[in-house]
Order: sequence, then C-alpha cells, then structure tokens
Amino acid sequence: MRKKIVAGNWKMNNNLTETRTLLSELKTKLGTTPQAKVIVAPTFTNLQSAIEELSSSEIIVAAQNMHQAKNGAYTGEISANMLKSIGIETVILGHSERRAYFGETDELLAEKVNAALEHQMTIIFCFGEELKDRKNSNHFAVVAGQLTKGLFHIKDADWDNIVLAYEPVWAIGTGETASPEQAQEMHEFIRETIADTYGQAIADKVSILYGGSVKPGNAEEIFAKPDVDGGLIGGASLDAESFTTITNAI
Repeated sequence: MRKKIVAGNWKMNNNLTETRTLLSELKTKLGTTPQAKVIVAPTFTNLQSAIEELSSSEIIVAAQNMHQAKNGAYTGEISANMLKSIGIETVILGHSERRAYFGETDELLAEKVNAALEHQMTIIFCFGEELKDRKNSNHFAVVAGQLTKGLFHIKDADWDNIVLAYEPVWAIGTGETASPEQAQEMHEFIRETIADTYGQAIADKVSILYGGSVKPGNAEEIFAKPDVDGGLIGGASLDAESFTTITNAI
C-alpha cells in the first residue's frame, strides 16, 4: 500500500522562536500517531533545532533544497553530507520557485537527485506546468518532460527513496486550485508515465502528492481521489490548526 504523506514546505518563513512554537503546537495537535506520514521543511537555519524539538515525535524534518556537489567553493550552499550530519534524511528538490527564481533546470535537478540518492536520502521531487502550458493543452507533455529529464535515469531500486509532488504552478500562492478531477487526471497520467518506463509495480507503489493551494476546505475532496496520496502544503502549513486539519483529511 502506498504511503499517505502530508508535507509542509515553510519556505522563507519563521525565525527560530516561531519555528519552535509552531513545532510545539503541531506535536500537541497531531498527537503521537498522525493520520499520515507528516513532514515539515523549515528554513536551513532552523533545521537542527527542528530535529531536536521533534526528537520524541514521528514528524519528519526535511530540507527545502541542497546543492549537487559534495563540497567546494559554493558560497551559501548546503551539501547532502551537511544535511545528513544533523539528522536530515529527506530533501525537497525541484520546487517551482527554485526552477523559476533560481534557474534550476531539469539537467541540474538530475544531478541533485543523484547526490541525494548517493547519500540514501528520501527525495520529494517537484514538477508541474505553468498556466500557459495548460492553456495550450501542453501540460501533459511538460510534466512528462520534467519527469523524464530530471528523474528517469534512476535505477528501479531508487524509487524506494522517491516521493513525487505535482505542482500546477498556476495554482501556487494564487488562490487558484486545480479541481479534484484535474488533480486526479494528472496524477493518473504521472503513474501511467512511470509504468511505461519502469513497470506497473513501481508506478503503483510511488506516492504522488498534490501541491497547489491545498487548504482545510478542499483537502478531503482532493485526497479522496485514487491516485492522490497526500499533499505538499505551502501557506497552510504555517498554521498548526490548518495543517492538522489537512493532515486529518487523509
């Protein structure tokens, strides 16, 4: 059975005090046995504090990004080994904001994927189309291309370390949300695309999250779709009550 996952991407939000407060609230509200596998991704400066704060919890701490090199003259960057050294086992790669604002290409992301897998990390691999792609009915081709170029070089066994996150870019931070039917249609296509290359068994076991303005009011309907295995949550993950409601919607 595929894992049900709700991951909160905090982006560039919350200082140390705010991070500790939110994590404490989440521990209380989610309890010791959350309805799904729960992941939170604070900013780099608060990762170690988050690990310590959640040491007695099942909530997993993830990094929002990492560099592809092992080390070197890359000012301001963080390597997989550095993340592992403080207990981080999960990393988000390919988020639409990294692609759009920092020019991350599919080819670069393939290198980051390799680096994370080399360190036995779990990868939440993000991808998705922009509004112009959907309006031009090019959304399936864009998604297939991002998967093929960024991820389809990995070995069959590596899929045990992969979680996919489909992000319709036009529905991130805009208040727009793909309908549950649109989400299911794309998630089904993603699974079929994986099956075409790696076989149905691998396609059936990989968790595919939806990431596009998931809120307490729409989470249950979206998560009810057969190929949607949870969500990558942005703004709503910064509020403990909202994030708990979304998690319980699983």
